[in-house]
Amino acid sequence: MARQYFGTDGIRGEVGQSPITPDFMLRLGHAVGRVLRRNAARPVVLIGKDTRISGYMIESSLEAGLASAGVDTLLTGPLPTPGVAYLTRALRLDLGIVISASHNPYQDNGVKFFSAKGEKLPDDWELEVEAALNEPPQWVNAASLGKARRVEDARGRYIEFCKSTVGNDLSLRGMKVVVDAAHGAAYHVAPDVFHELGAEVVTIGCQPDGININDGVGATAPQALVAAVARHGADYGVALDGDADRLQMVDRNGRLFNGDELLYVMVADRLAQGLPVPGAVGTLMTNMAVELALKDRQVELVRAKVGDRYVLEELSSRGWLLGGESSGHLLALDKHTTGDGIVSALQVLQAVQRARACLPDLLAGVTLFPQTLLNVRLSGQGDWRQNRRLQAETRAVEEELAGQGRVLIRASGTEPVLRVMVEARDGAMATGLAQRLASAAAG
Repeated sequence: MARQYFGTDGIRGEVGQSPITPDFMLRLGHAVGRVLRRNAARPVVLIGKDTRISGYMIESSLEAGLASAGVDTLLTGPLPTPGVAYLTRALRLDLGIVISASHNPYQDNGVKFFSAKGEKLPDDWELEVEAALNEPPQWVNAASLGKARRVEDARGRYIEFCKSTVGNDLSLRGMKVVVDAAHGAAYHVAPDVFHELGAEVVTIGCQPDGININDGVGATAPQALVAAVARHGADYGVALDGDADRLQMVDRNGRLFNGDELLYVMVADRLAQGLPVPGAVGTLMTNMAVELALKDRQVELVRAKVGDRYVLEELSSRGWLLGGESSGHLLALDKHTTGDGIVSALQVLQAVQRARACLPDLLAGVTLFPQTLLNVRLSGQGDWRQNRRLQAETRAVEEELAGQGRVLIRASGTEPVLRVMVEARDGAMATGLAQRLASAAAG
């Protein structure tokens, strides 16, 4: 059965357009409540959100739908996505719900779910909810209606959790850190975490007004952080996205570090402590330089499909702990059940402190390969995978790269184009080879 509403990370879309409407969210809350009541007599659900103005509308609609199915709700107000995952597990609740569209602009919003263990839910659960959406509602009687209340200490609990993921001996005293919360869910959390660990904190992107989330700040617009670090003479900058599950970092020289580099630092830090790291999980887009650098340290890199959900699935199936995406979604499963931008930043800063070195020093053996990405519009006639000219050219290019680069060709999931990517040590070579492949694909 194909999913009608759920995508790779919950349900997302433009506010006011189906399915991000109050009537659908009411139905969704009711359907989720009915599914939960199949396994629990009186389920309790946690609802958190980011700072979008539409969060109020969606929160109240979901709450009403859940109450109509006999489910109690706890409301946190603005709280990072990983904070909702943590509290769902810590409070022994039945489900966690996050109202957020992550790094998207304020016009979008969405809903995603966490299990009682603080983990993403499987496809089967989403299909069960979709089936319940197509059934007539079954309102409970007045005495069985759900109740709602605020969790007044949600923010403080999550701050303490973030601090608990690093050693008690970690101190950021003497370090100046710029924190950019993208005017999102971590605006009142992230600055306090770094401050309470001893850092001098400068904030940007921490004044949400409901419509400025991710607007020129945050992990998807890191130049604001680069400028702020330079302006304030800071040691490091930390940029989160709207729901604070992804991360970018900047050093005092304005160098930007992406998720691939930060994943390598986390692996190297574990190895330096003598901890076993049998492997790490990246994605199809993870830079080959990181793969080769990990291989030199006898650490295997396995590539999952793009999306933190798929990275998590691969880690879980292998029993590994560390993984991530170039975009800055990083996973350390011995620290948290899901990607957490604040926790990941602390892991990196702890590695810096332990090594008594700066980030560029820790990455001295990693020079990212240039990547050339070209889009080739598909004609709609035939399957591009049967293009014999493209097949032959791909084999020729891979032989020319000889293990010192790679080719990735995949169809876009959102538009009729073929994405052709070549990665090589030499940028001009990557561009030339990508153009050859694009020409063959255009046929």
